[in-house]
Amino acid sequence: MSTVTSRPARFNRSEATAHTSGKRRRRFPANRRWAGWLFALPALAMYLTFVVRPVFSSVQYSFYDWNGIGTARWVGVDNYVHVLSDPTLLSTLWHAFFLIIFFTIIPVAVGLVVAAVMRDIQSKLFGGLARTLLFLPQIIPGAASAVAWTWMYSQDGLVNQFLRAIGLGDFSRAWLGDFTFALPAVGFIGTWLSVGLCTLLLMAGIGKIDPSLYEAARMDGASWLAQFRNVTLPGLRQEIGVCVTITVIAALASFDVVFIATQGGPGQATMVPGVKVYELAFVENRLGLASALAIVLTVLVLAVVGPLQRVFRQR
Repeated sequence: MSTVTSRPARFNRSEATAHTSGKRRRRFPANRRWAGWLFALPALAMYLTFVVRPVFSSVQYSFYDWNGIGTARWVGVDNYVHVLSDPTLLSTLWHAFFLIIFFTIIPVAVGLVVAAVMRDIQSKLFGGLARTLLFLPQIIPGAASAVAWTWMYSQDGLVNQFLRAIGLGDFSRAWLGDFTFALPAVGFIGTWLSVGLCTLLLMAGIGKIDPSLYEAARMDGASWLAQFRNVTLPGLRQEIGVCVTITVIAALASFDVVFIATQGGPGQATMVPGVKVYELAFVENRLGLASALAIVLTVLVLAVVGPLQRVFRQR
């Protein structure tokens, strides 16, 4: 009877090392994910405290009749019915949508044309100077811009002086005190603030378009307008979407420019939801109605921005 002796298995250091490192590699991504959450935790805590919590508080207050001091009285959806049936409050929403013309449509249109022209010029010196001048309004606070434009819109301000200088003195007026022209005058301040940002974003986007597309269009005999319509606009779809989203939110939620320039006057000619919420809450002490108006405005912003995002994401 033969005896078979088994040889002990050799210890393979490389396999053990690979096995151990594999375990470490498998464990490391999970640790990294937790570390990422730890880094984001302070910002998340601030966001929950100063953004999410006030939103839920506003929703709660909107169902009460409360002056901010005494006992709150439950009124259900009466505040929302008031917002959607009061002509004065509805006019503030209409004014906000009207400002989209000046905050969004004009700045995006001007930005597209300026970006296309700057691409054709291709001058580093002129391009850098133009970018600086266009972006300058962005570094000025909206309140300071409103103060400056209030001076320029006055009866003896720069705007009326310019009109008199070119022989249009009959059109001069106290622009911010005129019931007809006060809202467009405020809107033009928004145009001045938004054009630079839109132009810079569109200039950055136009630089990513393949130059061979323009060259092929020129070889096919396409005019400048045809190149703009068939090459530039499709190539800037995402950048246009960003500009529209930012400026639409700025128009619907406008506050600082209107509050400093007119405080909603003359009468209610320039009253927008942001200023009306402030007036209802801190002047008339109607926190429930102010919260309802703020929630309605939030829903409108989401209802407008959501479809716009989907449209600009489509190919």
